[in-house]
Amino acid sequence: MLKTFRLGGVHPHDHKISKDAAIRIFDVPKTVTIPLGQHIGAPATAAVKKGDKVLVGDIIGTATGFVSANIHSSVSGTVTGVDAVPDGGNLRKPAVTIAVEGDEWNPAIDRTETLIKECTLEPKEIIAKIAAAGVVGLGGATFPTQVKLSVPPGKKAEMLIINGVECEPYLTADYRLMLEHAEELLVGCEILMRALGVEQCRIGIENNKPEAIRHLNEILGSGKYHQGISVVPLKMRYPQGGEKQLIAAITGREVPSGGLPIDVGAVVQNVGTTYAVYQAVQKNRPIVDRVVTVTGKQLGQPSNLLVRIGTPISALIEACGGMPADTGKIINGGPMMGRAMANIDAPVTKGTSGVLLMKTEESLRKAEMPCIQCAKCVDACPMGLEPFLISKLSRLGLYDRLEKERTTDCIECGCCSFTCPSNLPLLDYIRLGKAETMKIIRARQAK
Repeated sequence: MLKTFRLGGVHPHDHKISKDAAIRIFDVPKTVTIPLGQHIGAPATAAVKKGDKVLVGDIIGTATGFVSANIHSSVSGTVTGVDAVPDGGNLRKPAVTIAVEGDEWNPAIDRTETLIKECTLEPKEIIAKIAAAGVVGLGGATFPTQVKLSVPPGKKAEMLIINGVECEPYLTADYRLMLEHAEELLVGCEILMRALGVEQCRIGIENNKPEAIRHLNEILGSGKYHQGISVVPLKMRYPQGGEKQLIAAITGREVPSGGLPIDVGAVVQNVGTTYAVYQAVQKNRPIVDRVVTVTGKQLGQPSNLLVRIGTPISALIEACGGMPADTGKIINGGPMMGRAMANIDAPVTKGTSGVLLMKTEESLRKAEMPCIQCAKCVDACPMGLEPFLISKLSRLGLYDRLEKERTTDCIECGCCSFTCPSNLPLLDYIRLGKAETMKIIRARQAK
C-alpha cells in the first residue's frame, strides 16, 4: 500500500495543468527589486549603496544573526536605490533596486552544464558554502538551510527526507526539476547526506507524478549514486508535503507537539532547495533565480519559468498570455496556502513557488453561515487540533486559551476552511490568533 500520514487531510483536485510545460528561461528584466528579507528570521543588512556596480552573484545583503540568509544580485548593473518598496501585500519592505546593464556574472560562478558529482568537502565546509550562497527552503517556508543542517547538541540526524510531494494544487515547479535536473538533485542528496553524516535518504513523491518516480528510480538503478537513496511513492493526500506529515508517512514517527523534525532523527529538504544546494556547493552559484509555476484555468500559456529574483510578477503574467478579463484573484503560491496579491508589480523572491490566476467565480468568498458543529474541520486537521474552537477563541481575543489549545502547532494548511460546509473563514482567524499567541510567547521568553 502507498504510504501516507495518519491524521486528517483532504483531497482537492490537483489541477496540474502546467505539468507538461518544460522549464523555460525567462528574459532578464530591465530593472529588478530584490527584497532584503526573503527568508524566515532577521532580514539581511544592505551591503551596497546607491551608485554601486554589481555583477550577477555579488552579495548585496549580509545575513544578520544565526537565523538569517545572504542576498545576492540576480543581475549585473547599477544600484539605483536601497529603500522600502511595496511587497505583494502592499506592505513596504527594505529592498535593493538595480538597473540592468548587460548580463555579466561573478567569475567565481561555474555556469557550465557539466555535472560535478564528487564532493570531498567536510560537513562544516559544506554548510559554510550553503550559508554563503543564501540557500533557504524553496518550497515556500524559506527557512535558512544552514540552520536546518546545524544539528543541535544532544540531537542526532538519522535520515534525510527530500520533499518531492508538491501537494499544493496547480504547482509543478518541483515536478519539472525532478524530470529535467534529476542527476543534479541526486548529487544534492549526497551532499546533504555528507553534511548530516547520515546513510539513509528518502525522496517522497506522490503517486500523481509517476513519470518523476520512474525517472529517478531508473537513475538510481544504474548504481551511480549512494545506495542509501531511494524513492518512496506516497498516496495523493493533502497536505502530504507538510514537514511533519511527510516524516510520519515515510518513517511512521510523529514529531511531538512543539517539537522539531530532528527530535525524531529527521531532516527534511525540498526538491528545489536540494537542487540549489548542488549549485551552491559544486558550482559556487548562489540563489539568483528559481523556477516559478505561472498557471490558471483561463491563462493562455501555463508555464514553468526560470526567473531571476527581483523580476516583477506582472511581467511573468504578461509572458504567459496576459491577465484574462475574468481574473478575480492572483495568488502568490497555491490555492490552499498561498496569499492573495494586492500588488502584482511586487518582485519574485526565493519563496515564490507559483503565481495562480483564479477566475472571479472561483475566488469569491461564499456567504458565511452558522457553525453546525459537524466536526468536519476536526476530522480534516492533520495536526489533531480543533479548528472551530481555535477560530472562535481568536475572534473573541482569548489568547491565553489559544496557547493551551496548541494553536502554534497549526501548519496553516487550510484543510479546515476547505472542508467547512458553513463557509467559515477558519484559517483566517486561526492565523490571526496564532500570530498574537506567538507574540505573547516571545514577550514572555524575553523577560
